[in-house]
Amino acid sequence: MTNNYEFPTPTLISVNGVELEVFEAGQKNWGRPIVLCHGWPEHAFSWRYQVAPLVEAGYHVIIPNQRGYGESSRPKEVIKYDIEHLTGDLVALLDHYQYKDAIFMGHDWGANVVWSMALLYPERVSKMINLSLPYQDRGERPWLDFMEAIFGDEYYFVHFNKQPGVADAILD
Repeated sequence: MTNNYEFPTPTLISVNGVELEVFEAGQKNWGRPIVLCHGWPEHAFSWRYQVAPLVEAGYHVIIPNQRGYGESSRPKEVIKYDIEHLTGDLVALLDHYQYKDAIFMGHDWGANVVWSMALLYPERVSKMINLSLPYQDRGERPWLDFMEAIFGDEYYFVHFNKQPGVADAILD
């Protein structure tokens, strides 16, 4: 493995009505694309240790910063961050590179997006690898209520989503 590997320089790519900051490495169009989806509050850079081994294994590594992260677009409307938009960004990214499908790897919130990608666009997912977040079927109980009952009201996901503006104030 290369020891003095540098993280790729980003490119802004227009997809699905936004611009995504995308880091890529490896040969395009080898037919082995892998899309790495970061968690929250992470950044594409969190995948820095995986890039060189994946490139050396022959993959075209594509690491987008999801909308709202890094230098990617930050739509003002909350609805623009729903799972349909986030998975739609990944579909549009595949279209941009002219890939029929790809391997998707997700961590934390990125894993949730990848699980949803497989449900909404199964024909675009050749394989998937998810870290830190198992598949969670939607039950009868709302997610926030379920998480609060299990983890408590200070759990970041519950804490940041119970009242609008809480996350903004804390992270400001």
